[in-house]
Amino acid sequence: MEMKDVMKELKAGKFRPVYVLYGKDRYRMRQFVSDLTDKLLPPEEQELGLVKFDTSETPIEEAVAEAETLPFFASRKLVLIRDSSVLAAAQGKEGKLEHGTDALIAYLKQPNESSVIVFQVMAEKLDERRKVVKLLKEQDALIPFQELQENELLQWTVKRAEEQGRGMSRDAAQLLLARTGTNMQQLAHEVDKLCLHAGSGGSISSSDVEHLIASTVEEDVFALIDAMASLQVDRALKLYGELLLRREEPIKIAALIARQFRIMLQVKELEQHNYSPQQMAGQLGLHPYAVKLAAEKAKRFTAQTLGKHLNKLAELDYSMKTGRIDKTLGLELFLLSLAA
Repeated sequence: MEMKDVMKELKAGKFRPVYVLYGKDRYRMRQFVSDLTDKLLPPEEQELGLVKFDTSETPIEEAVAEAETLPFFASRKLVLIRDSSVLAAAQGKEGKLEHGTDALIAYLKQPNESSVIVFQVMAEKLDERRKVVKLLKEQDALIPFQELQENELLQWTVKRAEEQGRGMSRDAAQLLLARTGTNMQQLAHEVDKLCLHAGSGGSISSSDVEHLIASTVEEDVFALIDAMASLQVDRALKLYGELLLRREEPIKIAALIARQFRIMLQVKELEQHNYSPQQMAGQLGLHPYAVKLAAEKAKRFTAQTLGKHLNKLAELDYSMKTGRIDKTLGLELFLLSLAA
């Protein structure tokens, strides 16, 4: 089921008997549950009308029995089930409880009109071999919550600001994404903070983001690598000095540099096998936006150069941890060697 179709139904006051939410994007999943709760139940009915279960602690039969029961002092009942074993694809862990899915299958064929069941599946995929999942798929109850792509994230960020009566430039949204990362909970928090600063009817610029949102260590490390690759030695050493002033450990900085070089090398290798950015993200366990940034930086290096830098960093890490070289000086010398 497409999200836009679901939202149209909810706005029209139409509710399905069962929704199955799954995927990596837990933030939007929680937002959907919150929106559905508000549309389904008035505030005064939410305490009695909302019932929660967790399949790691309670058999699914109990949740089904609750859904079959008429609501008490509420117009409807919302049964929220957190699941990691009944519908989820195997994740290497056997559940402690045995679940009788026959009761759920029987209920799905004749659901209670006054109840709505929402499964929050804590997995990226569903086990489509299971009979109950096949039935839910036939009923068009499955709603995937995959991570948003870069353009979608930018649109979502700008839209969140607009919903609060503020304007936000695309450049400002891109800078915010670079500083905050792709965690939507954190992204939402920072957008709200910028909206407060802008005031009603105000606008948010790149300058606002630069002054109000602190850069992350990862962003500064990316800038550090970029500066050295561009032979901007003074800028790189300034960035390194700022990291030290923030009491960041040279060993940690070196580890982050190594991680970025490793990702760039892996991206270069996957590009040779004609992997798409989405496929690379899945292979590396990264967000597509992070892969895009790494691919852009990787163009400045050959695979051989990246491999040499990683070997040097491994040697530097050993020397710093064994006290053979001063940590601060050792990393500074490595940075200088990048521009040599």
